[in-house]
Amino acid sequence: MPESKTRKSVEKKKPKKPTEPKPTPTRRVKPPSSRRWVPPTFITVGLLGVAWLIVYYVAGQNIPVMSELGNWNILIGMGGLAAAFVIATLWR
Repeated sequence: MPESKTRKSVEKKKPKKPTEPKPTPTRRVKPPSSRRWVPPTFITVGLLGVAWLIVYYVAGQNIPVMSELGNWNILIGMGGLAAAFVIATLWR
């Protein structure tokens, strides 16, 4: 029995394989620069905050600037500790 034209054309066409995209050339990413200033800075700022609090509690009444600030000295000391924590997050 003769085959139809449509059947012949379907058999001749082969399914195309999906083509994979060409890989893009990779660029080397430069690592972040060294932040050598971070450890000494956050240690210094943290110690200054702790020292401020200790001096305030031990001799705050005798120091004119601290006695004028009153309870703001606690905020200053805790602010130093918080700033040290924020600076420490920059360390890689």
